[in-house]
Amino acid sequence: MANTSDPLLETETQAQPRCFRVIANARAGTVLEAGAASFARRIEVAFAAAGCRADVELVPPRRLQERLRAAVADEAVTTVVAGGDGSINGALPVLAGCKRPVGVLPLGTVNVLGRDLGLTGTLEEQISAICTGDPVAMDLGSVDGRLFHSLSGMGFFSLMARQREYARRRFPFSRLVAFLFAATRSILFTRSIRIEMEIAGERRQVEADAVLVTVNQFDGAEWRRSRLDGGEFEVHILDTGGLLSRAKAALSMLTGGWRNSHNLVSLTGTSVTIIRRDKRRGHVTFDGEVERRASPFTYRLVPGALNVIAARPAEIQPEPHPAEHMFPS
Repeated sequence: MANTSDPLLETETQAQPRCFRVIANARAGTVLEAGAASFARRIEVAFAAAGCRADVELVPPRRLQERLRAAVADEAVTTVVAGGDGSINGALPVLAGCKRPVGVLPLGTVNVLGRDLGLTGTLEEQISAICTGDPVAMDLGSVDGRLFHSLSGMGFFSLMARQREYARRRFPFSRLVAFLFAATRSILFTRSIRIEMEIAGERRQVEADAVLVTVNQFDGAEWRRSRLDGGEFEVHILDTGGLLSRAKAALSMLTGGWRNSHNLVSLTGTSVTIIRRDKRRGHVTFDGEVERRASPFTYRLVPGALNVIAARPAEIQPEPHPAEHMFPS
């Protein structure tokens, strides 16, 4: 049979750029600083420079899931959610159900997940990495169906998250001033919590300033995960025993020496149960988003629940974490 295909048509088809739909949190600091129109144009130009095409939607946080569902349903595009760790957290119920790879464009102050995916540098560099990146399967954590991608904390960590939100409104002109203000107040006003915890089949009673549950382990002194599919939780228990010790522990987080602190105990397991012994509802953070919940908190892994685009290994460069990575927003 004669070959009736049109070479010109095949060339045109092959030349079609990969299409993305970027759903961005309109309240993200990067968007507000640049202005909506300028931000959207910058994103479109950056994707075009990387050989791709992007449609950009700026939506308020309350409509994020709705617009993401519409984007995910369109098989002609690759969905990208743009925002901070909290915005990405809010998108998890939609993204975790997507069978195709999705992208993350970090726009927050800290961007724990973005850095773990190798998405660092300028916005243009991050977009280039998304266009040339490869999909990876990553684990999620769940507490009674409430998903999180990186961190969940209580005690000092939840107080720090709340203080940071207050400080940002009070000191919008300087992120550093806001951070130092929040850290000082958290050191001064943290009250120890008494919990019962079960991990790896071991039950223990703890009185601590803070408990942090992470999805997979952070490596060395940096708050960064080399594996997102390790299939385990790491639990950090910080028990300083006083104001001075708490200040020293905070300093060790700033200098990167937290792993060697004698006030810190780290454990690993595939499931974790935490019960507040005072039986009260307490503040808990999920990727920096603060909620008030009653215990028990039963943490379960959802292995490989999210298929997300990561930078190619050659593009992932080690980058020191700023101190704020302990308290993601």
